[in-house]
This record gives sequence, structure tokens and C-alpha cells, in this order.
Amino acid sequence: MSDKKIQEQPPEKLTGIELIDIPKKAVGTKAIQSALSHVFSETGVVKGISLLKNINQINGFDCPGCAWPDPDQKRAFLAEYCENGAKAVAEEATTNRVSPLFFATHSVQEMSEWSDYEIGKSGRITHPMILKEGADNYEEISWQEAFNLIGSELNNLNSPDEAIFYTSGRTSNEAAFLYQLFVRQFGTNNLPDCSNMCHESSGSGLSETLGIGKGSVTLDDFNHADLVIVIGQNPGTNHPRMLTALKDTKKNGGKIMTINPLPEVGLMNYVDPQNPLKWFGAGDKLTDLFLQVKINGDVALLKIILKMMKTEEEKSGDVFNHQFIKEKTHGLEQFLVDLDKYSIEELLPQTGLPLEVIKEAADMIISNDKIIICWAMGLTQHKNAVDNIREVVNLLLLKGSIGKKGAGTCPVRGHSNVQGDRTMGIWEKPKNGFLDNLEKEFQFNAPRKHGYDVVAAIEAMHQKKASVFIGMGGNFISATPDTVYTAEALKNCDLTVQISTKLNRSHLIHGKQALILPCLGRSEKDNQKSGEQFITVENSMGVVHQSNGHLTPASKHLLSEPAIVAGIATATLKNTKVQWSKLITNYDLIRTKIEATIDGFDSYNERVRVKGGFYLPNNARENNFSPTLTGKANFSTNSPSDIALDENQFMMMTIRTHDQYNTTIYGLNDRYRGILNERRVIFMNPDDMKNHGLKKLDKVDLTSHFKGEERKANGFLVIPYSIPKQCTATYFPEANVLVPLKSKARISHTPASKTVIITVKKQD
Repeated sequence: MSDKKIQEQPPEKLTGIELIDIPKKAVGTKAIQSALSHVFSETGVVKGISLLKNINQINGFDCPGCAWPDPDQKRAFLAEYCENGAKAVAEEATTNRVSPLFFATHSVQEMSEWSDYEIGKSGRITHPMILKEGADNYEEISWQEAFNLIGSELNNLNSPDEAIFYTSGRTSNEAAFLYQLFVRQFGTNNLPDCSNMCHESSGSGLSETLGIGKGSVTLDDFNHADLVIVIGQNPGTNHPRMLTALKDTKKNGGKIMTINPLPEVGLMNYVDPQNPLKWFGAGDKLTDLFLQVKINGDVALLKIILKMMKTEEEKSGDVFNHQFIKEKTHGLEQFLVDLDKYSIEELLPQTGLPLEVIKEAADMIISNDKIIICWAMGLTQHKNAVDNIREVVNLLLLKGSIGKKGAGTCPVRGHSNVQGDRTMGIWEKPKNGFLDNLEKEFQFNAPRKHGYDVVAAIEAMHQKKASVFIGMGGNFISATPDTVYTAEALKNCDLTVQISTKLNRSHLIHGKQALILPCLGRSEKDNQKSGEQFITVENSMGVVHQSNGHLTPASKHLLSEPAIVAGIATATLKNTKVQWSKLITNYDLIRTKIEATIDGFDSYNERVRVKGGFYLPNNARENNFSPTLTGKANFSTNSPSDIALDENQFMMMTIRTHDQYNTTIYGLNDRYRGILNERRVIFMNPDDMKNHGLKKLDKVDLTSHFKGEERKANGFLVIPYSIPKQCTATYFPEANVLVPLKSKARISHTPASKTVIITVKKQD
């Protein structure tokens, strides 16, 4: 062991676990009570009611949580939001304040010892703050001094590529567009974003096969689907409003198949919170067939289904959509030849499923033509993640289930404008056509060399090839893998800058100097010289629409994200021809520039003022696959998992609790899994526990193994759970230290947070 590299993170204290029975149904009255409790405790009753009635309404503000779309026309009167959406806006509208006095009272070292939950509950940041080199406490700084410091540090770099400009999915279209424009005028494409860590694999796989990195369905398609397959996703916690769409599928005669290592309550039985008559009933059964697949057994499972479909096609000749395949696709023969290389016998052990259950799934697919497949991180965070996505597309292409009502691809985005950020140009690998448009409109030479994605950015900072980090939103240290390594990387920087609403751990893991620049929240009024502004966002299904804040800002010292970007740009760029300060006076001016440079935004200011906004063009939705290299939808050949576990090893995936959204911890409960008041747990198969001499609530240490390296996370409680053998689950960010930075997906480079090889050791 002495020749192995070991990284270890000190454990946080346990908080007093309580186990309860796992609920039989999701949402309903308990979800309503939980939502109201969080909102009222953070904001008070009067402000809370005002807040809730404006979430996701036509003239209200877009929820800062997930990107699930709103209905195109009529919105629910009672609640066009979910429990976790209510928690998100409660955190943003909290009455707690992190003022200069707060920072003077609490040192960085002291706050570093708090849990992520305790840090997040501190409240909204009220003033721009600086942590000077060698200092123990942040202190107040003026906005202009902060901008000048950033400009000075950036202009003193030997190369623009020595700076990293990260973006979170909460950022508006207007802020994201200005941010990428500033970064490219500065001279780099170092624009990593949260997509790199979540749906980058979806974008890679879909772009190659269908010619667009987005999903192809609309919300209305769920009303017309014969079959919806939900794979590698837990909507009940991560996208609860999606359950309403699934309920509509069932109401209209469709079926739902769920494929996941964990049986999630929200996908089994659902109580509609928008229908008081059902609040106290048994709820609506959603899942018709559940396949409890092993972690990373998805390609193997899909290949077995595809082989069964091929066998039936050879018998009957009516399983495949021959007209669609002939007119719209390329590569069928190569795909089928490759499929024949695999036998069901060799694939089956990877799935952990009985063959008869897979046969039932294949029969459901064979007998239906209008199929929607939805997925999230359970497919995208593996070494073969892009293979997962392309295999999903293969299945849909065989059935002709693309580009028609009630059918298509549905990657469910996990942050409210992460898709919009990419549309606005937040990408380290921009297309030449987009850069050409920027050059023409803004009269500068845009950099063409690809920049750093998240993994490469961390490596660059660790190797001291980059020394300035600027984060537009998010909580970088808690979102990224390999926590100890990433912390070392950030500490190597000369300057770290975090543009934030609330205190988070990234403010405490910093460079030699650190700035916190506090910005307006989604729910707050944004007043500029021309008056009150609205921002725009793009949801998971390509609808661009308004978001109008209505609350008084948490502090008079806050600036909007577009104003912060303009301030940094003005202090940094010496020869820019962009009138940054003028663009901020009226966001219509920014949208005019977006219209001039990005396809699909014709008459942007007019169309976004129409009720509900407008759909962006979507070639896959329109059955046009000309953007691919072949000009058609492409079948592909894909590889199942090549990971082989030793007898004493387990596959670990990181997951969220129900009291969590991304890195934001709203509370310490995960009631849909029966866990209260604790986050340091590991879910294990009961037979595995017995075979390894473990009992419920034993305290264990976890060690991950990757290419001779070991990473340790100590002090987790064992929870017996329904999960396949040799599979385990832990919460992030607590277990992020175990995820190796270099363990990433082929092609997309997404960290493989769902396939971490670990051993479990009981503490003495």
C-alpha cells in the first residue's frame, strides 16, 4: 500500500440518524406541508405566500431549481411548482443575512468546519467581500475596487488561457451571453460549465446520432405517448413536476416502464398536489413495469432488448419501422452486425435481472410505436455514458419513435437554465459558425482553440497552468469530483472569484486572494436605468420565456449578473468596441445582440413578450437530421460496461437526498428513502451486508480504487436497502472525495460519479 497515492478527507460529524418506514406514495399532503414549512420558516407567512403564487406563472419568475417545462398555456392555480422548487425559492428569499459583520465575526477557518447544510443556512450575502492574502476574515470591498482587482489580475496573466471562467445553470440567457462574449474578447474559450458534469454525455451522443444536443419532445407529447421509459432518473426528488406529465400519460392510456438500481417512491405511486380531492387517497400508480438494473448495466440491458426485438422482427417483419429507417437513418446494417456479436448469456449477468422481466420489457416496446425515453444522471455519469445515450437512440430509431407526436428523446436537465447557457455560447468547444457571428457583430478576433472543460480546468489549476478562477454561480468545490485534489487546485490560484447569492463552501476553498460578488436572485426585482427588467431562460424542451422578479432585493448593494459581467469587462478589456454599460441600461439591447448572433432568436424581444414564450428550432423534432455527418439519423455501435469487480469490491453511485437540490442542502432528511437527520450513509444490499459481517447502522470507512490510487471517506452508517448485489449508493457532496478526477466518460469527459469502485471496512 505504501506505493499507492491516498487522498483522505476528514469526516464531518454525524447528526443523529432516525429511520422511518419508506412511504408508499409520493407528494400529496406531506409534500405540501414540507414545502410550506420551509418557505414560512425562511421568509415568514406573508412574504412566503406572495412568493409561492408567483413561481412559474406567466408574469412571475422562473423557479431557480430544475428545468422541467411549464405548460404552454394554462398554469395551475394552486401550485405550478414542486416541493423542492418551494425549498429553492425559500432559500433565495430567506430573511437571514451574511453581512460584513457576519464575516468579521466568523473566520474562514471556523466556517470551513461547518457542514454544507450549516453554511448554506447562513443566508444571503449583502456586500461584495474580499479575502486578502494571509487574512483570516473576509472584509468589505467596493464594487469598483473588486472589478479593478479582477481586471488587473487578468491583464497580468501571461496568456488569457491562464484564466478559468465557470458557469452554473442558474444564470440567465442575458448574463450568459455577456459572460461568454467578455471571455472570448479577453481571448480564451475556457468556459467550463455544469453541463460538463451532468448532461455533456447526452449532448455528445445526441449530436452525433440526431444532429442536436437537446431532447426532441414537448410537454404535450406525454399526453400522446403509448409508452414512457424512465431510465437512470428519480423524478420524485429531482424533477417532481415531471410526475404530473407521467400521470397524464397514464390517464390517456399510456404505460410507464422504470429502469433504475433503486426503486424510487415517486415513480411508483403519486398523489397529485394540484388536486385536493386526491390528497388523502391512495394515489395514482405510475410504473407498470420496474426493472431493477445493476449500476452501469444499462447498455447490456438495452442490447438484450434490442436482440429480442431483432428476433421478433425476423419472425413477423413488423417490429421495425422500415419506412422511417429507409428514409431517415444511416448505419442499420453495421449496427445489426455488431449486435450479433453479443449473446444474451454474456450480457445478462451485467443487468442483475431475470430474463423473463427483460422479455416483458421487450414485449412492451415491440407492441408500441409512440415511445418517449427519459433519462438523467443515471445514464450520463459513467465511463460508457455516451454509449448509453446512443443505445437509447438506437432503440427509438428502430421503432421510428423520433419526430412524431408522443415519441422522442427526453434528457431531463437538472438546473433551470443549463440548456440556455449552452445555447448562449457557454461552451469550451464553440462551433466556428457561432464564432464567425460574434466576430461580425462585435468586431474582434474570437479565439478558435478549444478551452478547458471542468476536468481539464481542475487539472490546469492543480498544475499551476491557470491561476485565476471566476465562477458565475454554483458551488464549484461541492459540485466537482475528487474533492481533495480539486481543493488543492483552487488553492493554487492567485485569485478566485465567486458570483453568488448565498454563502457556500466554494467561498471557503480559495486562492491567495478571494472575492465574493453578491448578485440578485431570480425572485428579486432588477431595476436598471430604463426601468425594471426581466430576464429570459430556456427550459428542458427548448422553450424560451420571461422571468420577472417581484421581491425587494435582499440588499441595496446587490448587482444583477449582467451588471457584474459588464463591470468586469469594462475594467478588463482595453480595446473593446462593446458598449457594456449601455447594454445594462435595458436588457432588450442584450437580446437584440443575441438575435444578431444566434440562430432561432428572430424577433427575440417581440416573441419573448408573447404569453408563454416561444420554441427554438429543433431539427430532430421536425424529422430533419441533416446536421449530422451523414445527413441522416445515425445508428451506432456501443459497448457495455467493461468494469469487473473483485469479490470484496462494490460499485458506488452518488445520489441526492430529497432535501437537496444539486449542491444545496435544504435539510437533513431523505424521507422517501426512510432516512431522517443524517447524510453520511451508505445504502447496501442486505445479503452483501451479511456476507461482509455488517449490520444496520454499523459505522464504516469507504475507500475508492482507481489505477493504483486510493481515496478515503470515513464515518458512514450502513443502511440495508433494496439495491442490486455489489451495488451501493451514497449522497454527494459527502462522497465526492471518492470520485477520481481522471475517471471520466469517453468522448464527453463527464466525471464517472455513478461508477466508483469501493471497498467497505467496518470501524473498530
